[in-house]
Amino acid sequence: MNKKLQILINTMGIGLLLLGCTADTTPPKTEVNTSSKTETTKNPTLPPEPTVTHSSSDAKPGERVEHGELIIDVDEVKQKLHAQHHSHKVLETRRVPGVFDKPAMTEIKDFALSKSDLDVINPGPGEYVHVMEGQRHGYRNLTVGITYTAPGGAPPMHTHKGEESHVLLKGQKVLYALGDKIFVMDGPYIINIPPMVPHSFQNLDDEVAELVVIFPTNIWEYDVLDYFPFSTPEGKKLAEEAKRANAKARSK
Repeated sequence: MNKKLQILINTMGIGLLLLGCTADTTPPKTEVNTSSKTETTKNPTLPPEPTVTHSSSDAKPGERVEHGELIIDVDEVKQKLHAQHHSHKVLETRRVPGVFDKPAMTEIKDFALSKSDLDVINPGPGEYVHVMEGQRHGYRNLTVGITYTAPGGAPPMHTHKGEESHVLLKGQKVLYALGDKIFVMDGPYIINIPPMVPHSFQNLDDEVAELVVIFPTNIWEYDVLDYFPFSTPEGKKLAEEAKRANAKARSK
C-alpha cells in the first residue's frame, strides 16, 4: 500500500514540474510580439507650430489684431483698384503689427538675424510665416518670409502691390493658384508672382514645407480676397492626383 502511494506522489510531482516549466515559457513570447507591434505602428511627428508674436491685447485703440496680423478695412478706392485686375472682392488688408525702432546698423546683430528674431504671423490654417519686414531690419527694398506650411496648410487667396518670388529647396509637391490657373509644382523651384495677381498655395506633402517668399519692398502687406480656389472641383482633383503620385513614389 505504501509503495503504491509513493509511486502516485512521484507521478504527481513530475506532472506539476512539467506544468510549471510550460507556464514559464509562455510570457516571453507574448512580450516579444507586443513590442514588435508597437514599433511598426509608430508615426513620425511634425515640428511644433510656431507661436504668433502679436495678440489682440497688443492692438492700440481703434486697431484690430488677429492671428498675429494687423487687420485693416478696405475702402472704395482700393476696391476699384482691384477691379482693374480681377473680379474678386477684397475683404481686408493685413500687415505686421507693433511699433518698432529702426536699427542703427552699427552692430553685427543689426545685420545678422536669426529666425527667432522675426515676427511670426498665422495667415491661414496650418500656415505660419516668420517675417523679415525690411523697414524693421535696416533694408530699403527687401522683405523676406520663411513659411511653416503644414500638410494641407494654405494662406488665403491674396494679392500684393508689387511682385513676389517663391523659392522651395526640397523635393515636395505644392498646389498653386496663380490668377485663373491652378497647377502642381514639384520642388526645388522658383515661382514668379506678378503685382496684383491673385494667388495662394497648399502643401500636398506629408511633411512641413518651408518656402522662402521674397518681395522688392521693405513693407509686408497683402490684400485678402473672397475666393479660395482649392475647394473647387479642379483644385480637389489636382490635389488628389498629386497625393496618389506621392504615395506611389514612396511605395517603390
